[in-house]
Amino acid sequence: MTAHVTVGMDESPESLAAARWAAAEASLLDAPLHLMHVEEWPVTAEVPVLSAEALVERYETLLRSTVDRVRSERPGLDVTTEMVRGRAPAELTAAANESEVTVLGSRGLGGVVGFLIGSVSLAVVGRARRPVVLVRSPEGTRAATSVPGADGPPSGIVLGLDLDQPCDPVLAFAFGHAARRNEELRIVHSWSPSPAHGYAAVLDPGAGGGQGRRAAEGLADLVRPWRRKFPAVRVTERAVVGPAAAELVDASRSAGLLIVGRRSRRSPVGPHLGHVAHAAIHHSPAPVAVVPFE
Repeated sequence: MTAHVTVGMDESPESLAAARWAAAEASLLDAPLHLMHVEEWPVTAEVPVLSAEALVERYETLLRSTVDRVRSERPGLDVTTEMVRGRAPAELTAAANESEVTVLGSRGLGGVVGFLIGSVSLAVVGRARRPVVLVRSPEGTRAATSVPGADGPPSGIVLGLDLDQPCDPVLAFAFGHAARRNEELRIVHSWSPSPAHGYAAVLDPGAGGGQGRRAAEGLADLVRPWRRKFPAVRVTERAVVGPAAAELVDASRSAGLLIVGRRSRRSPVGPHLGHVAHAAIHHSPAPVAVVPFE
């Protein structure tokens, strides 16, 4: 399989933002960029009067214009296009499983139009065996990413780690991405005191300090081999007390990318996403990369 970056395309601003983000990643990976549109049938009520031929022409025009846009910004980039007919979750998941990384547009909470939003994007993220990145449009992130006292646009990479889960695939993706983009990698591990410590903390604010030290030491031990493997990557580590989802979403407001892991497992009720990944997808103003692990 030739390594390539896939983008799922529709007519939303988020889709174009996803294509531009993916083009940058493909350039850094020295890999082809593949633009894909899934034509779902039957036609929805949104476009009931358009013929099949008109729809094909409409989306072929979309793909051509996107190719022209990314090639103008990144001359020499190898770009291919594809239109397929079928169910978007299944087709995009199959494509994601054959890609180095797949990039989709996402509105987060509040968006209701576009086949890449909502159930489809969640289905792909929940089922894909390879990393999937969800990107919002610049307009959708401008207000959410404004951080009081911050200078310049959001930058750097935030990685959320759970020390109780296998982390190697997530760490490999994060360090590789940081190295390619010459970005700082900020690693966050959230922990919660045991109920006994939580009660004791009311009486003694120093209670639970041992747990905090162990969490910080465990995080440092986990990251140390990756620091040696990627010596040029600037890395900071934080073990913080609090809900992981809230900590990561807050950290993402000043970041260019948020990375979270997802355990790959089959569920009889459909795609499985942990609550941290789910919160990141819906609330992070930064692009979110979801990396599966066994």
